[in-house]
Amino acid sequence: MRQINEAYSYCKKIIETHSKTFSKAFSLLPKKQKRAVWAIYAFCRKVDDIVDEGSSPKSELDEFERNFHNFLEGEIPGNDPMWIALADVFSSFSMDSVYFQEMIDGQRKDIDSHVVETEEELLLYCYQVASTVGLMLLPVLAPGKEAELRQSAIDLGKGMQLTNILRDVGEDIERERIYIPKTLLDTYGYSYEQLRNHERNEAFIQLWEDLAVKAEKYYDSSLMSIHEYPLYSRTPVKGAAYLYRAILPSIRDNQYQVFNERNFVSDQVKKNILSDIQLMKA
Repeated sequence: MRQINEAYSYCKKIIETHSKTFSKAFSLLPKKQKRAVWAIYAFCRKVDDIVDEGSSPKSELDEFERNFHNFLEGEIPGNDPMWIALADVFSSFSMDSVYFQEMIDGQRKDIDSHVVETEEELLLYCYQVASTVGLMLLPVLAPGKEAELRQSAIDLGKGMQLTNILRDVGEDIERERIYIPKTLLDTYGYSYEQLRNHERNEAFIQLWEDLAVKAEKYYDSSLMSIHEYPLYSRTPVKGAAYLYRAILPSIRDNQYQVFNERNFVSDQVKKNILSDIQLMKA
């Protein structure tokens, strides 16, 4: 038991370090569910860090994938605390390994330069790297409701990932990643050259808003079935959606400065959002 507790503490530090938004939102869950979220987040974070920061991301991701398959066979790779915690999650909840594999597959697309051509391609990528997280979490957040809430989880993931993309335009360009679809750039008469030159003109604002409105529609649709979640999950799920969605107006308020600045939602605004949600009738 001590080993499992220490493993969860390790995962907790990962989520607190890398995502204060998720950490705040899901801190409202009961202990068992909260700890499961920490472990699932740690898995996703490790995949992301391999791709973004690994010295040899392709071979490191291949090794991680092999470790995952070994994990599914009952092995704890390298006695890693993340796998120890995740094994406890898999034994406690009806987890579906397919979504974990889809996450790995989606992240693999980012190993080399990644330029998205169409909106369909963009939404598939958003599903693989973000909607899968929601689908991983459903057995924890709403056991027995996975089928009813599948589309809700998918939509929330797409809204969040589009928000990430709209926030991180400049940072992604530095990594040779352009997630704004070529078809959308063409629609608004904005070029790759202008994007790389950080031109923040009317055409850029229009295409940015095109994707932002889509993201906001995904947030709206994801919460239409919030009543299907157990009471203990409703506020955390709403919190995650509202906190992430708040990034979009913060960017608007900052005059669409997404090339050289990291836009964020202040701790006070986050507290206000969570407080308002808790006052709502769930």
